[in-house]
Amino acid sequence: MQYFPPALEKLVEHFARLPGVGTKSAQRLAFHVLSLPQEEADQFAQAITDAKKSIHCCPVCQNLTQGDGPCSICASPRRDGGVICVVADPKDVVAMERSREYNGLYHVLHGVISPMNHVGPDDLHIKSLVERVAAGGVSEVIMATNPDTEGEATAMYLSRLLKPFQVRVTRLAYGIPVGSHLEFADDATLMRALEGRREM
Repeated sequence: MQYFPPALEKLVEHFARLPGVGTKSAQRLAFHVLSLPQEEADQFAQAITDAKKSIHCCPVCQNLTQGDGPCSICASPRRDGGVICVVADPKDVVAMERSREYNGLYHVLHGVISPMNHVGPDDLHIKSLVERVAAGGVSEVIMATNPDTEGEATAMYLSRLLKPFQVRVTRLAYGIPVGSHLEFADDATLMRALEGRREM
């Protein structure tokens, strides 16, 4: 039995396809959109269309950008062009930038190697990373993929690939989160914390 008009069912269906959105949340979002004044609903729809049409990958780092040419990070003369931080997704760039500690460039893979999900090296932006390093001027490549099986496998694959270029390949240190307790840390986290320890 159909509870909603077909147009509303379709809207709920589309919201439910978004990551992390279940059926109930999709229904709430759909009803919220219906409650918007027509002008706001049109602006919402236009924002989606405009973003889809105008946002594309930076030709240098593969991060999301708008307009022609490199993104604002690649184009900035204040960034250290000798260091490249490799991340899996554009949202990881945002996380790194929030720290305000990193001043190098980025390379976005748009995923990680995952045989279970049929994602291989050819499905990622690896070739352009190798070309950047091969062109010279890069002294260090930081692997900042997630510390899970796929992230570790991707980092290891890339480090082997970049070894012939005599570039320093490093991995982000992982350890005990600030504000947490040792008793709640798992074995792998404690091992990483010990490996990444530094002098005080």
